[in-house]
Amino acid sequence: MTFDNLADLRRFAVARSLFTPTTLKRALNRLGFVQADPIRAPARAQDLTLRHRVKNYHAGDLERRYSTLDVEEDCFINYGFVTRSVHALMHPREGTSHWTAARSKQAQALLDFVRERGTVHPRAAHDHFSHGKVKNYWGGSSNATTHMLDVLHYCGLLRVARRESGVRIYAAKEQLHRVADGAEIDTQIDELVDVVVRKYAPLPGTSLSTVVSRLRYAVPQWHGELKAALQRARQRLSQTRVDGLDWYWPAGERMPTNTSPEAVRLLAPFDPVVWDRRRFELLWGWAYRFEAYTPVSRRKLGYYALPLLWRDRVIGCGNVSVTRGTLHFAFGHLESRPTGDRRFNRELDAELDRMLVFLRLES
Repeated sequence: MTFDNLADLRRFAVARSLFTPTTLKRALNRLGFVQADPIRAPARAQDLTLRHRVKNYHAGDLERRYSTLDVEEDCFINYGFVTRSVHALMHPREGTSHWTAARSKQAQALLDFVRERGTVHPRAAHDHFSHGKVKNYWGGSSNATTHMLDVLHYCGLLRVARRESGVRIYAAKEQLHRVADGAEIDTQIDELVDVVVRKYAPLPGTSLSTVVSRLRYAVPQWHGELKAALQRARQRLSQTRVDGLDWYWPAGERMPTNTSPEAVRLLAPFDPVVWDRRRFELLWGWAYRFEAYTPVSRRKLGYYALPLLWRDRVIGCGNVSVTRGTLHFAFGHLESRPTGDRRFNRELDAELDRMLVFLRLES
């Protein structure tokens, strides 16, 4: 399969990602990874992503059903939810070998505390240990005990058993002790590369380099092997050259039949269709920016602008919020709104109705 122009690639990108809605379990297996974000505007990013791909999905279903699903919270190329098969490819991770004796002793005491209690809320661990404060990733101050729980989770010694009011509840997890030789390591890394390519393809060459590089968060123990993995990926993936750029997608994959459906969709800022900002600008001709952390005076699109997809074109953004059980929305169209187009107006109304159902709000 080859593509002659960006319009073909655009249709391919939309059709392969927005597959026919299925069960939550099957959608998670197909995606492999769903990025998470704590902001609700009007729902969390993971829920906004899954609502287009899961039948009868409602905000919060992933969190409510988490303990019954074959998934783990973990860091892949970002933090989110990975299937257990993907999780197994990433572990065991290195991360505690550089600790001082005192820090290792603290970590062991914390692990023993979690094992004794089965599951632990960070507040209970803090009340018991009171390790003080540490400087966090963003330069601020964090609870040291909570920070250590996060580190032990990242290293694979703890897992998230469930959440309570959005807070991670931790349980002990036995670390894998896998001894892999060079060929086995290459195979595991290649499988992880395939996961990220299936999620975000078709990818321009620069974006392929970026996502493979970001696997350093998934497998820090194999950071040095990623450059060679990128070279192998370029050799085995399907590819084409359009407008002077090389594009890549899973080997042998063909254009789905559900191209350019007559539908309006409001997409999450981290939806696979829009996540790669470089690809977004190439395919749709304008720059989308996530502005939740941008000062109000400098925002152009809005606090949590949801890209507005009409057929296979992202024609603008919608800002959606809920106040006292009422859905509020405002749209900005970078292209001229399809005024007078009854199909667009009908599909926009249908998308807002779907949003109401998804949020369990009355019409």
